[in-house]
Amino acid sequence: MKSSIRPSADLRNHYSEISRQCRETREAVIITVNGRGDTAVLGLQDYYQMKSELELLRILAEADDDVENDRVAPMQDTIEDLRAALLERKTNDL
Repeated sequence: MKSSIRPSADLRNHYSEISRQCRETREAVIITVNGRGDTAVLGLQDYYQMKSELELLRILAEADDDVENDRVAPMQDTIEDLRAALLERKTNDL
């Protein structure tokens, strides 16, 4: 992910420009304070995408750990457990 660097005063004085830049380029804008990186500004869509990707990576890491430590079950058992959980959830929502 590319980024541009802007001083903190630009965030206050040129917010709409920074916001547009984030949306149009889909790149982060790094805000500096006293010449040092302080904050990253992202478009909302990119933030949600990054958050979703991180959650997926966490789930995959947990799954990998389960496989490495022999905490696995046959696929049919897993499907049945999911089906039961969904039915219970549906019943509780009514």
